[in-house]
Amino acid sequence: MRTDDFAFDLPLGQVAQQPAEPRDSARLMVLRFRSGVVEHRTVRDLPALLKPGDLLVVNDTRVMAARLFGRRPDTGGEVEALLVRPFSDRLWEVLFKPTRQARPGRRFIFEASDGPLAATVQFRAEGPVVLEFERSFDHASAGTIPLPPYIKDYTGDPERYQTVYSREPASSAAPTAGLHFTQELFESLAERDIQRVEVTLHVGPGTFRPVVADDPRDHVLHAEHVTVPEGAAAAIARAKAQGRRVVAVGTTVVRTLEHVARERGGIVPYDGWTSLRILPGDDFRVVDALMTNFHLPKSTLLMLVCALAGQEFVLDAYRRAVAEGYRFYSFGDAMLLLPE
Repeated sequence: MRTDDFAFDLPLGQVAQQPAEPRDSARLMVLRFRSGVVEHRTVRDLPALLKPGDLLVVNDTRVMAARLFGRRPDTGGEVEALLVRPFSDRLWEVLFKPTRQARPGRRFIFEASDGPLAATVQFRAEGPVVLEFERSFDHASAGTIPLPPYIKDYTGDPERYQTVYSREPASSAAPTAGLHFTQELFESLAERDIQRVEVTLHVGPGTFRPVVADDPRDHVLHAEHVTVPEGAAAAIARAKAQGRRVVAVGTTVVRTLEHVARERGGIVPYDGWTSLRILPGDDFRVVDALMTNFHLPKSTLLMLVCALAGQEFVLDAYRRAVAEGYRFYSFGDAMLLLPE
């Protein structure tokens, strides 16, 4: 297995810069991976594509307003920090730009929603930087929503980069498959006896990092916090026992459920951390079907999709999606992988 095996060519014009309006009008490529059938639908068709009794599992995390802009007080040089995870109310792991400025002991002043926010670099590793802030602050709304770098100059409603069911703001990026859902779509699904439950994986920026190792098995994922509530665990376990399909909305849900199943032997209430990486050849113990966006080349997300539906089939579908003009990445169109 080579990382280069998961490369594909994508014209820059097909990287979506604006979300579909309304949310569920986005195109949906349906891959029936056992029969090899490909269909071209829209997200609004989802109730007709799923079966009564299917159980949707969504990730209810919310994106923090975690991007802080600041400057060096001595030179006025501009810097940027993306909050990743806290070690305390004042000590944070961040992604820092430009990285050469993040020297231990150096002090910066950031602009936060409640006024200037000073911080000093405590530690710098190869990637992450640890900042100690001089006061507590509301991390959920301190700065601006961190859109992915391939989305340029979006000035629309920041709520379009949140799911309609998002709850606790603790993520650095959105679980983008969920961006396509509306309350009306959930009502249509419920009318077909397709219910949903919510789990949580707080998305870190490492999830979307391309794999640079020649062998993807050498790539290590950043650990992310996951929670499976008691009610969700019971509903998922019941669906599996009754032979009903578990449909994951997004790769973060897949990683959450498969991590818990591997660690605990089944789906049970859970609160902990995961750095699970799923590659072709790995088995799936919980998830039967997946709705997901189109992912970056050479990414662990694309590799996970290939693991579920077959590498050759998925990569051929990606080439077809390019030829058919599908819109890619966070604000783009979606794919539904069904085991039939």
